[in-house]
Amino acid sequence: MRGSVLIIILAALVAAAVVALAGQAIFQPNQPLIVDATFDLDTITPNADGDTDITGYRYELSENATVSITFTGEDGTQFAFRDGEMRARGEYSGLFSGVVEGYVLDGETFGGEVARRLMPDGTYTWELIAIAENGETDMRDGTLTIADADAELPDMPIFTISPDVFSPNQDGIRDRTQINVVLEKDALLEVYLETPDGAQIFIPAQIGETRTGEAGRFTFDYDGGIDAGSEPPPDGEYRVVATAQDAVGQRVEREATLTITEGGSPLAEIAAQSIGADVIFTVLTYDEAMLTDMDVTGALLAMPDNPADPNRNDITMPVGDVLVFRLIVENYGDVPIRTHGALPGVVYDQTQRAASLGNFDQSGAWRVGIDCDTAVSDYPWRWRIGDADTLDEVYDEETDNTYFYLPPGERATVWGGIRMTELIDSRNPQNCWAGLIHEDVGIAVRNARVGARSIELVDPEAPLYQNDES
Repeated sequence: MRGSVLIIILAALVAAAVVALAGQAIFQPNQPLIVDATFDLDTITPNADGDTDITGYRYELSENATVSITFTGEDGTQFAFRDGEMRARGEYSGLFSGVVEGYVLDGETFGGEVARRLMPDGTYTWELIAIAENGETDMRDGTLTIADADAELPDMPIFTISPDVFSPNQDGIRDRTQINVVLEKDALLEVYLETPDGAQIFIPAQIGETRTGEAGRFTFDYDGGIDAGSEPPPDGEYRVVATAQDAVGQRVEREATLTITEGGSPLAEIAAQSIGADVIFTVLTYDEAMLTDMDVTGALLAMPDNPADPNRNDITMPVGDVLVFRLIVENYGDVPIRTHGALPGVVYDQTQRAASLGNFDQSGAWRVGIDCDTAVSDYPWRWRIGDADTLDEVYDEETDNTYFYLPPGERATVWGGIRMTELIDSRNPQNCWAGLIHEDVGIAVRNARVGARSIELVDPEAPLYQNDES
Protein backbone atom coordinates (compact mmCIF):
# COMPACT_ATOMS: atom_id res chain seq x y z
CA MET A 1 0.00 0.00 0.00
CA ARG A 2 2.80 2.41 1.03
CA GLY A 3 4.62 1.72 -2.26
CA SER A 4 1.56 2.63 -4.26
CA VAL A 5 1.31 5.99 -2.45
CA LEU A 6 4.96 6.83 -3.22
CA ILE A 7 4.44 5.96 -6.89
CA ILE A 8 1.43 8.24 -7.04
CA ILE A 9 3.34 11.15 -5.42
CA LEU A 10 6.31 10.78 -7.79
CA ALA A 11 4.00 10.67 -10.77
CA ALA A 12 2.31 13.86 -9.60
CA LEU A 13 5.67 15.66 -9.20
CA VAL A 14 6.79 14.62 -12.68
CA ALA A 15 3.51 15.80 -14.14
CA ALA A 16 3.87 19.17 -12.37
CA ALA A 17 7.38 19.61 -13.74
CA VAL A 18 6.19 18.81 -17.26
CA VAL A 19 3.38 21.32 -16.94
CA ALA A 20 5.82 23.99 -15.63
CA LEU A 21 8.22 23.44 -18.48
CA ALA A 22 5.44 23.57 -20.98
CA GLY A 23 4.13 26.77 -19.48
CA GLN A 24 7.59 28.35 -19.61
CA ALA A 25 7.95 27.35 -23.24
CA ILE A 26 4.58 28.96 -23.99
CA PHE A 27 5.02 32.19 -22.02
CA GLN A 28 8.83 32.54 -22.13
CA PRO A 29 10.10 31.05 -25.38
CA ASN A 30 13.87 30.94 -26.03
CA GLN A 31 15.10 34.53 -26.23
CA PRO A 32 18.05 35.89 -28.20
CA LEU A 33 21.09 36.92 -26.18
CA ILE A 34 20.42 40.59 -27.01
CA VAL A 35 16.71 41.08 -26.47
CA ASP A 36 16.72 44.70 -27.62
CA ALA A 37 19.22 47.53 -28.42
CA THR A 38 18.36 51.08 -29.49
CA PHE A 39 19.66 54.67 -29.54
CA ASP A 40 17.03 57.36 -28.91
CA LEU A 41 18.32 59.85 -31.52
CA ASP A 42 19.65 59.38 -35.03
CA THR A 43 21.69 62.62 -34.89
CA ILE A 44 23.45 64.47 -32.07
CA THR A 45 25.29 67.81 -32.02
CA PRO A 46 27.76 67.59 -29.09
CA ASN A 47 28.77 71.24 -28.63
CA ALA A 48 27.49 71.94 -25.07
CA ASP A 49 24.68 74.25 -26.27
CA GLY A 50 22.07 72.20 -24.43
CA ASP A 51 20.30 71.02 -27.61
CA THR A 52 20.71 67.38 -28.75
CA ASP A 53 24.16 67.22 -27.16
CA ILE A 54 23.57 63.63 -26.08
CA THR A 55 21.40 60.65 -26.85
CA GLY A 56 20.13 57.93 -24.61
CA TYR A 57 20.71 54.27 -25.40
CA ARG A 58 19.39 51.05 -23.92
CA TYR A 59 19.72 47.32 -24.36
CA GLU A 60 18.60 44.11 -22.67
CA LEU A 61 20.47 40.84 -22.21
CA SER A 62 18.85 37.47 -21.63
CA GLU A 63 22.07 35.99 -20.24
CA ASN A 64 25.27 37.16 -18.60
CA ALA A 65 27.64 38.37 -21.30
CA THR A 66 30.56 40.61 -22.17
CA VAL A 67 29.43 43.66 -24.13
CA SER A 68 31.23 45.84 -26.67
CA ILE A 69 29.84 48.96 -28.39
CA THR A 70 31.76 50.30 -31.37
CA PHE A 71 31.24 52.97 -34.01
CA THR A 72 32.56 52.62 -37.56
CA GLY A 73 32.87 55.64 -39.81
CA GLU A 74 32.23 55.76 -43.51
CA ASP A 75 35.99 55.54 -44.11
CA GLY A 76 36.25 52.37 -42.00
CA THR A 77 37.75 54.06 -38.92
CA GLN A 78 36.49 52.33 -35.78
CA PHE A 79 36.01 53.84 -32.32
CA ALA A 80 35.36 51.97 -29.08
CA PHE A 81 32.75 53.12 -26.58
CA ARG A 82 32.55 49.89 -24.57
CA ASP A 83 35.13 47.16 -24.97
CA GLY A 84 34.45 43.67 -23.58
CA GLU A 85 32.76 44.82 -20.35
CA MET A 86 31.02 42.17 -18.24
CA ARG A 87 27.25 42.60 -17.77
CA ALA A 88 24.71 40.43 -15.93
CA ARG A 89 21.41 39.56 -17.59
CA GLY A 90 18.91 42.43 -17.46
CA GLU A 91 18.15 45.85 -18.87
CA TYR A 92 20.74 48.62 -19.24
CA SER A 93 20.59 52.26 -20.28
CA GLY A 94 22.96 55.20 -20.48
CA LEU A 95 23.87 58.42 -22.26
CA PHE A 96 26.21 58.91 -25.19
CA SER A 97 27.70 62.26 -26.24
CA GLY A 98 29.97 61.12 -29.03
CA VAL A 99 32.94 60.86 -26.67
CA VAL A 100 34.88 57.62 -26.91
CA GLU A 101 38.22 56.23 -25.80
CA GLY A 102 41.08 58.56 -26.65
CA TYR A 103 42.64 58.39 -30.09
CA VAL A 104 45.09 60.37 -32.22
CA LEU A 105 44.72 60.58 -35.98
CA ASP A 106 47.62 60.39 -38.42
CA GLY A 107 49.62 63.62 -38.46
CA GLU A 108 48.23 64.92 -35.14
CA THR A 109 50.45 65.88 -32.20
CA PHE A 110 49.33 67.02 -28.75
CA GLY A 111 51.15 68.07 -25.61
CA GLY A 112 49.15 65.70 -23.46
CA GLU A 113 47.76 62.18 -23.70
CA VAL A 114 44.25 62.09 -25.14
CA ALA A 115 42.16 60.06 -22.70
CA ARG A 116 38.64 60.79 -24.04
CA ARG A 117 37.74 62.42 -27.35
CA LEU A 118 34.79 63.26 -29.57
CA MET A 119 34.43 61.35 -32.80
CA PRO A 120 34.69 63.58 -35.88
CA ASP A 121 31.51 64.79 -37.55
CA GLY A 122 30.04 62.10 -39.79
CA THR A 123 27.63 59.18 -40.00
CA TYR A 124 28.58 56.02 -38.11
CA THR A 125 27.38 52.46 -37.91
CA TRP A 126 27.07 51.41 -34.30
CA GLU A 127 27.36 47.78 -33.29
CA LEU A 128 26.52 46.22 -29.95
CA ILE A 129 28.14 42.78 -29.66
CA ALA A 130 27.43 40.44 -26.73
CA ILE A 131 29.25 37.18 -26.01
CA ALA A 132 27.63 34.84 -23.48
CA GLU A 133 29.53 32.67 -21.02
CA ASN A 134 28.80 29.61 -23.18
CA GLY A 135 30.31 31.32 -26.23
CA GLU A 136 27.03 32.35 -27.85
CA THR A 137 27.40 35.63 -29.76
CA ASP A 138 24.72 38.14 -30.73
CA MET A 139 24.87 41.55 -32.41
CA ARG A 140 22.63 44.55 -33.04
CA ASP A 141 23.46 47.61 -35.17
CA GLY A 142 22.17 50.94 -36.40
CA THR A 143 23.36 54.37 -37.51
CA LEU A 144 24.17 57.59 -35.66
CA THR A 145 25.17 60.92 -37.15
CA ILE A 146 27.41 63.45 -35.34
CA ALA A 147 27.23 67.06 -36.51
CA ASP A 148 28.43 70.48 -35.33
CA ALA A 149 30.68 68.89 -32.70
CA ASP A 150 32.96 71.05 -30.55
CA ALA A 151 35.94 68.88 -31.37
CA GLU A 152 38.81 71.13 -30.20
CA LEU A 153 40.74 69.32 -27.47
CA PRO A 154 41.59 70.92 -24.11
CA ASP A 155 45.28 70.37 -24.75
CA MET A 156 48.08 71.36 -22.35
CA PRO A 157 51.14 72.25 -24.45
CA ILE A 158 53.07 73.34 -21.35
CA PHE A 159 53.32 71.32 -18.15
CA THR A 160 56.42 71.88 -16.00
CA ILE A 161 57.46 71.17 -12.40
CA SER A 162 60.27 73.21 -10.85
CA PRO A 163 62.09 72.06 -8.88
CA ASP A 164 61.27 68.41 -9.49
CA VAL A 165 63.12 67.48 -6.29
CA PHE A 166 62.07 69.40 -3.20
CA SER A 167 62.24 69.12 0.58
CA PRO A 168 59.10 70.34 2.38
CA ASN A 169 60.53 70.95 5.84
CA GLN A 170 60.30 74.75 6.22
CA ASP A 171 64.06 75.32 6.19
CA GLY A 172 63.75 77.87 3.39
CA ILE A 173 65.68 75.73 0.90
CA ARG A 174 63.51 74.19 -1.85
CA ASP A 175 60.54 73.99 0.51
CA ARG A 176 58.07 74.37 -2.37
CA THR A 177 57.67 73.33 -5.94
CA GLN A 178 55.79 75.18 -8.66
CA ILE A 179 53.71 73.50 -11.34
CA ASN A 180 52.95 75.54 -14.46
CA VAL A 181 50.21 74.55 -16.90
CA VAL A 182 49.01 76.27 -20.06
CA LEU A 183 45.48 75.27 -21.09
CA GLU A 184 44.45 75.96 -24.70
CA LYS A 185 40.66 75.65 -24.28
CA ASP A 186 38.13 76.45 -21.59
CA ALA A 187 38.00 73.35 -19.41
CA LEU A 188 38.09 72.11 -15.84
CA LEU A 189 41.76 71.74 -14.91
CA GLU A 190 42.90 69.64 -11.95
CA VAL A 191 46.37 68.76 -10.73
CA TYR A 192 47.04 66.07 -8.15
CA LEU A 193 49.85 64.04 -6.65
CA GLU A 194 49.26 60.30 -6.58
CA THR A 195 50.46 58.32 -3.56
CA PRO A 196 51.77 54.73 -3.83
CA ASP A 197 48.41 53.40 -2.59
CA GLY A 198 46.55 55.27 -5.32
CA ALA A 199 45.22 58.16 -3.20
CA GLN A 200 45.06 61.55 -4.91
CA ILE A 201 46.29 64.71 -3.17
CA PHE A 202 44.81 67.63 -5.11
CA ILE A 203 46.92 70.76 -5.44
CA PRO A 204 45.01 74.06 -5.64
CA ALA A 205 45.91 76.64 -8.25
CA GLN A 206 47.17 80.02 -7.13
CA ILE A 207 44.69 82.84 -7.36
CA GLY A 208 45.51 84.89 -10.45
CA GLU A 209 44.07 86.40 -13.56
CA THR A 210 42.99 83.07 -15.03
CA ARG A 211 39.78 81.80 -13.46
CA THR A 212 38.51 78.26 -12.96
CA GLY A 213 37.20 76.77 -16.18
CA GLU A 214 38.97 79.23 -18.45
CA ALA A 215 41.82 78.73 -20.87
CA GLY A 216 45.15 80.29 -19.98
CA ARG A 217 48.19 79.86 -17.75
CA PHE A 218 47.82 78.32 -14.32
CA THR A 219 50.33 78.11 -11.48
CA PHE A 220 50.09 75.46 -8.77
CA ASP A 221 52.21 76.00 -5.65
CA TYR A 222 52.85 72.86 -3.59
CA ASP A 223 54.45 72.78 -0.16
CA GLY A 224 53.57 69.21 0.77
CA GLY A 225 50.80 70.54 3.02
CA ILE A 226 53.27 71.55 5.71
CA ASP A 227 52.22 75.21 5.86
CA ALA A 228 48.74 74.05 6.85
CA GLY A 229 50.17 71.93 9.66
CA SER A 230 49.99 68.59 7.83
CA GLU A 231 52.80 66.10 7.49
CA PRO A 232 54.05 65.92 3.89
CA PRO A 233 53.91 62.62 2.02
CA PRO A 234 56.80 60.28 2.89
CA ASP A 235 60.07 60.77 1.03
CA GLY A 236 60.02 59.15 -2.38
CA GLU A 237 59.18 59.60 -6.06
CA TYR A 238 55.60 60.51 -6.93
CA ARG A 239 53.47 60.80 -10.04
CA VAL A 240 51.96 64.25 -10.61
CA VAL A 241 48.97 64.33 -12.97
CA ALA A 242 47.21 67.22 -14.68
CA THR A 243 43.79 66.55 -16.21
CA ALA A 244 41.74 68.92 -18.37
CA GLN A 245 38.12 68.07 -19.24
CA ASP A 246 35.98 70.31 -21.43
CA ALA A 247 32.22 70.84 -21.42
CA VAL A 248 31.53 68.00 -23.89
CA GLY A 249 33.55 65.44 -21.91
CA GLN A 250 36.84 65.35 -23.81
CA ARG A 251 39.78 64.79 -21.47
CA VAL A 252 43.52 65.29 -21.87
CA GLU A 253 46.10 64.23 -19.29
CA ARG A 254 49.73 65.02 -18.63
CA GLU A 255 52.04 63.59 -16.01
CA ALA A 256 55.53 63.99 -14.59
CA THR A 257 57.47 62.78 -11.57
CA LEU A 258 58.21 64.70 -8.39
CA THR A 259 60.66 63.59 -5.72
CA ILE A 260 60.20 64.48 -2.05
CA THR A 261 63.27 64.29 0.17
CA GLU A 262 63.95 65.26 3.79
CA GLY A 263 60.30 66.18 4.27
CA GLY A 264 58.75 66.69 7.67
CA SER A 265 57.60 69.20 10.27
CA PRO A 266 60.40 71.03 12.10
CA LEU A 267 59.92 70.97 15.88
CA ALA A 268 62.18 72.72 18.37
CA GLU A 269 61.92 74.44 21.74
CA ILE A 270 63.83 76.23 24.44
CA ALA A 271 64.33 73.39 26.90
CA ALA A 272 64.30 73.66 30.67
CA GLN A 273 67.79 73.40 32.14
CA SER A 274 68.83 71.05 34.91
CA ILE A 275 69.03 73.88 37.42
CA GLY A 276 65.34 74.63 36.98
CA ALA A 277 65.54 77.82 34.91
CA ASP A 278 64.57 78.10 31.25
CA VAL A 279 67.04 80.95 30.69
CA ILE A 280 70.04 81.85 32.84
CA PHE A 281 70.76 85.59 33.08
CA THR A 282 73.85 87.12 34.61
CA VAL A 283 75.93 90.33 34.32
CA LEU A 284 79.46 90.87 33.02
CA THR A 285 81.64 93.97 32.89
CA TYR A 286 82.00 95.27 29.34
CA ASP A 287 85.36 95.21 27.58
CA GLU A 288 86.05 97.17 24.36
CA ALA A 289 87.40 93.94 22.85
CA MET A 290 83.82 92.67 22.75
CA LEU A 291 82.78 95.28 20.17
CA THR A 292 81.20 93.65 17.12
CA ASP A 293 79.89 95.36 13.98
CA MET A 294 79.42 94.69 10.27
CA ASP A 295 83.17 94.51 9.67
CA VAL A 296 84.63 93.23 12.94
CA THR A 297 83.74 90.29 15.16
CA GLY A 298 84.70 91.09 18.71
CA ALA A 299 85.90 88.75 21.41
CA LEU A 300 83.37 86.04 22.07
CA LEU A 301 82.09 85.45 25.55
CA ALA A 302 82.98 82.13 27.11
CA MET A 303 79.98 80.00 27.89
CA PRO A 304 78.81 81.18 31.34
CA ASP A 305 78.81 78.62 34.11
CA ASN A 306 75.64 77.72 35.90
CA PRO A 307 75.28 80.34 38.66
CA ALA A 308 75.13 78.93 42.13
CA ASP A 309 71.80 80.64 42.79
CA PRO A 310 69.68 81.02 39.61
CA ASN A 311 66.43 81.61 41.52
CA ARG A 312 65.30 83.96 38.71
CA ASN A 313 66.04 86.89 41.04
CA ASP A 314 65.61 90.42 39.76
CA ILE A 315 68.83 91.82 38.31
CA THR A 316 70.26 95.24 39.02
CA MET A 317 73.18 96.22 36.80
CA PRO A 318 75.14 99.35 35.88
CA VAL A 319 74.46 101.05 32.57
CA GLY A 320 77.18 99.97 30.13
CA ASP A 321 77.62 96.45 31.47
CA VAL A 322 76.66 93.30 29.60
CA LEU A 323 73.48 91.33 30.23
CA VAL A 324 74.51 87.73 29.53
CA PHE A 325 72.12 84.88 28.85
CA ARG A 326 72.42 81.16 28.36
CA LEU A 327 69.81 78.62 27.26
CA ILE A 328 69.39 75.25 25.55
CA VAL A 329 67.55 74.57 22.29
CA GLU A 330 66.30 71.05 21.58
CA ASN A 331 65.33 69.74 18.14
CA TYR A 332 62.69 67.20 19.10
CA GLY A 333 61.36 66.71 15.56
CA ASP A 334 62.26 64.30 12.78
CA VAL A 335 63.99 66.75 10.43
CA PRO A 336 67.07 68.96 10.85
CA ILE A 337 66.46 72.65 11.55
CA ARG A 338 68.53 75.25 9.75
CA THR A 339 70.18 78.15 11.57
CA HIS A 340 72.45 81.09 10.79
CA GLY A 341 73.69 84.38 12.18
CA ALA A 342 75.85 85.55 15.06
CA LEU A 343 77.82 82.83 16.81
CA PRO A 344 77.12 82.01 20.44
CA GLY A 345 79.17 84.41 22.57
CA VAL A 346 78.71 87.49 20.36
CA VAL A 347 77.95 90.70 22.29
CA TYR A 348 75.55 93.29 20.81
CA ASP A 349 75.37 96.92 21.73
CA GLN A 350 71.83 97.73 22.83
CA THR A 351 71.36 100.04 19.83
CA GLN A 352 72.41 97.37 17.35
CA ARG A 353 70.22 94.84 15.57
CA ALA A 354 71.00 91.49 14.00
CA ALA A 355 71.08 93.24 10.62
CA SER A 356 73.71 95.65 12.01
CA LEU A 357 76.10 92.70 11.99
CA GLY A 358 75.09 91.67 8.47
CA ASN A 359 72.85 88.88 9.72
CA PHE A 360 69.60 89.59 7.93
CA ASP A 361 66.55 87.37 8.37
CA GLN A 362 66.53 84.21 6.28
CA SER A 363 63.22 82.53 5.57
CA GLY A 364 62.99 79.13 7.24
CA ALA A 365 66.02 79.59 9.51
CA TRP A 366 65.85 79.33 13.30
CA ARG A 367 67.58 81.74 15.68
CA VAL A 368 67.52 82.49 19.38
CA GLY A 369 66.47 86.05 20.13
CA ILE A 370 66.49 88.27 23.21
CA ASP A 371 63.81 90.92 23.62
CA CYS A 372 63.19 93.63 26.24
CA ASP A 373 60.38 96.03 27.03
CA THR A 374 62.39 98.95 25.63
CA ALA A 375 63.39 97.23 22.38
CA VAL A 376 62.22 99.10 19.30
CA SER A 377 61.63 95.85 17.34
CA ASP A 378 60.82 92.24 18.20
CA TYR A 379 63.83 90.21 19.23
CA PRO A 380 66.40 92.62 17.80
CA TRP A 381 69.38 90.61 19.13
CA ARG A 382 69.68 87.16 17.58
CA TRP A 383 72.14 84.25 17.66
CA ARG A 384 72.81 81.07 15.76
CA ILE A 385 71.62 77.85 17.41
CA GLY A 386 74.86 76.14 18.35
CA ASP A 387 78.46 76.22 17.19
CA ALA A 388 80.65 74.20 14.85
CA ASP A 389 80.84 71.31 17.32
CA THR A 390 77.05 71.01 17.43
CA LEU A 391 75.85 71.79 13.93
CA ASP A 392 76.03 69.79 10.71
CA GLU A 393 77.57 71.72 7.82
CA VAL A 394 75.88 71.07 4.45
CA TYR A 395 77.15 72.40 1.13
CA ASP A 396 74.48 72.94 -1.52
CA GLU A 397 75.86 72.76 -5.06
CA GLU A 398 72.78 74.28 -6.65
CA THR A 399 72.91 77.47 -4.60
CA ASP A 400 76.68 77.35 -3.94
CA ASN A 401 75.97 78.01 -0.27
CA THR A 402 76.87 76.26 2.95
CA TYR A 403 74.06 75.76 5.45
CA PHE A 404 74.12 74.77 9.11
CA TYR A 405 71.65 72.38 10.70
CA LEU A 406 70.89 71.11 14.18
CA PRO A 407 70.17 67.38 13.67
CA PRO A 408 66.97 65.73 14.94
CA GLY A 409 67.12 64.74 18.60
CA GLU A 410 70.09 67.00 19.34
CA ARG A 411 70.48 69.86 21.83
CA ALA A 412 72.54 73.02 21.46
CA THR A 413 73.62 75.54 24.08
CA VAL A 414 73.27 79.17 23.04
CA TRP A 415 74.67 82.16 24.90
CA GLY A 416 75.52 85.77 24.24
CA GLY A 417 75.25 89.27 25.61
CA ILE A 418 73.75 92.74 25.16
CA ARG A 419 75.60 95.79 26.39
CA MET A 420 72.80 97.73 28.10
CA THR A 421 73.46 101.38 27.30
CA GLU A 422 69.97 102.92 27.21
CA LEU A 423 68.38 103.81 30.55
CA ILE A 424 64.75 104.83 30.03
CA ASP A 425 63.31 106.02 33.34
CA SER A 426 59.71 105.25 32.40
CA ARG A 427 60.59 101.58 31.76
CA ASN A 428 63.15 100.97 34.46
CA PRO A 429 63.16 98.26 35.64
CA GLN A 430 62.12 96.41 32.50
CA ASN A 431 61.59 92.77 31.60
CA CYS A 432 63.88 90.89 29.23
CA TRP A 433 63.25 87.41 27.88
CA ALA A 434 64.25 84.88 25.22
CA GLY A 435 62.46 83.48 22.20
CA LEU A 436 63.07 80.81 19.57
CA ILE A 437 62.29 82.33 16.19
CA HIS A 438 61.46 80.42 13.00
CA GLU A 439 62.02 83.28 10.61
CA ASP A 440 59.17 84.15 8.24
CA VAL A 441 57.23 81.25 9.75
CA GLY A 442 56.51 82.30 13.31
CA ILE A 443 57.22 81.87 17.00
CA ALA A 444 55.36 79.05 18.71
CA VAL A 445 53.62 80.02 21.93
CA ARG A 446 55.88 77.69 23.90
CA ASN A 447 58.94 79.49 22.51
CA ALA A 448 57.79 83.06 23.09
CA ARG A 449 58.66 85.19 26.12
CA VAL A 450 60.63 82.42 27.79
CA GLY A 451 62.43 83.03 31.11
CA ALA A 452 61.38 86.67 31.55
CA ARG A 453 63.50 88.55 34.18
CA SER A 454 63.28 92.01 35.68
CA ILE A 455 66.33 94.07 34.75
CA GLU A 456 67.01 97.39 36.48
CA LEU A 457 69.69 99.71 35.13
CA VAL A 458 71.54 102.13 37.40
CA ASP A 459 73.82 105.01 36.51
CA PRO A 460 77.21 104.15 38.04
CA GLU A 461 78.11 107.86 38.31
CA ALA A 462 74.94 108.87 40.13
CA PRO A 463 75.05 109.12 43.97
CA LEU A 464 73.53 106.12 45.65
CA TYR A 465 71.41 108.36 47.88
CA GLN A 466 70.13 111.89 47.60
CA ASN A 467 69.28 114.05 50.64
CA ASP A 468 66.71 116.74 49.84
CA GLU A 469 66.77 118.28 53.35
CA SER A 470 68.25 121.72 53.60
